[in-house]
Amino acid sequence: MGIGRFDSLLLLSFGGPEGPDDVMPFLRNVTKGRGVPDERLAVVAEQYAVFGGKSPINGLNRDLLDSIEEELSDRGHDLPTFWGNRNWHPFLSDALKALQSEGYKSTVCLVTSAFSSYSGCRQYHEDLAVASLEVPRPPEIQRVRVFWNHPDFLGTAAELLTESRVKANLSKNTPVLHTAHSLPVSMAATSDYEAQLNEAAQIVNELAGMEGPCEVVFQSRSGPPSVPWLEPSIDDRLQELAADGLSEVLVHPLGFIADHMEVLFDLDTQAAAVAEQCGMTMVRTPTVGAHPRFVSMMVDLVEEAAGLRDDRPALGVSGPRPDTCLLDCCPAPSRPGR
Repeated sequence: MGIGRFDSLLLLSFGGPEGPDDVMPFLRNVTKGRGVPDERLAVVAEQYAVFGGKSPINGLNRDLLDSIEEELSDRGHDLPTFWGNRNWHPFLSDALKALQSEGYKSTVCLVTSAFSSYSGCRQYHEDLAVASLEVPRPPEIQRVRVFWNHPDFLGTAAELLTESRVKANLSKNTPVLHTAHSLPVSMAATSDYEAQLNEAAQIVNELAGMEGPCEVVFQSRSGPPSVPWLEPSIDDRLQELAADGLSEVLVHPLGFIADHMEVLFDLDTQAAAVAEQCGMTMVRTPTVGAHPRFVSMMVDLVEEAAGLRDDRPALGVSGPRPDTCLLDCCPAPSRPGR
């Protein structure tokens, strides 16, 4: 049983509400310690109400974990799997308690975040450390490396971009807007987040055989308007492209691996409405989700961390990230009053 020194696997994700009664408690968890009043959270809750008060993210994670289990089995690996979230059930602390109670000692961890930033990388390390303090004799946990430039992540994204373009009968010269979650500028400054996104966008366009312009735009910003966040926003850019006379655009959610709320609302609902108002045809490509090539990559990363693979493939000029992040990698940004 196991893979190398690992006797178990943990899928670690963000979490999301599974019904209307979960929405406000979930949003309070997400914004804990930031002093965000319920009045502002209620505005966000209205977005969940559009989809029945339920986020698809937990269901998508179940699908991903099922696919990972199947791939492990197909390769002859017997590796028990667990799942924990940062902000909603099943919580990470509950997953660690289950691992400990069942006697597991060494766990490999897959995080559903491809790019490096405090919220997408370092904070998950902190979550693991805090949750481990709540469990006596917790298992040793090692994350796999950040996979933003892995050939099979970017290759899967390029396949889906090509399929979407062909299905919509669009030209290879169609502009591509690669979207990612916006961050406060102070947080982005402590990581390679922007550089990784820009390089990844170019690689995906090249792999997909696109010949038109491409750029990275941002979505899903929150917080007070006085705090600068990464720009341009996708809504502003759509309006600018329409003003320049462009009538078609491909929107690729590069910064996300699943079609969760920030994709369904911010892109399929909000950005799509902006494009329609501007008279533009907007085609949104799928995220990698549980695509077989992406799932295969996830298991490759597990084997890599277990020492069963010598290759550490990466596209572009940045090279593969280390399995263990450096101590100064993606530090938390300074906030006023600290």
